[in-house]
Amino acid sequence: MVRVALFARLEAKAGKENDVEKFLKTGLALANQEATTPIWLALRLGPTTYGVFDAFTDESGRQAHLNGPIAKALMSQAPELFAKPPVIEPIEILGAKLP
Repeated sequence: MVRVALFARLEAKAGKENDVEKFLKTGLALANQEATTPIWLALRLGPTTYGVFDAFTDESGRQAHLNGPIAKALMSQAPELFAKPPVIEPIEILGAKLP
């Protein structure tokens, strides 16, 4: 069961929306390689607002993700792609219906 998660809110720079979407699609390939990340979703919340939701079975999985290649890529691309630094919020999951 997933117990903890992260939500990252991303605001694309004007004209960078397609680049953000390409970046997020690349993130999916990386997430598929992370054994401790069973759930990873890239979201479009508005015309220039995006999000990433990922969930983990425990804190060690969440920390491994925060120290992994997706987080490193996100922070290295942030100045080029985003109007402001990504806001990453830790979440505690109280209940989940999963396939």
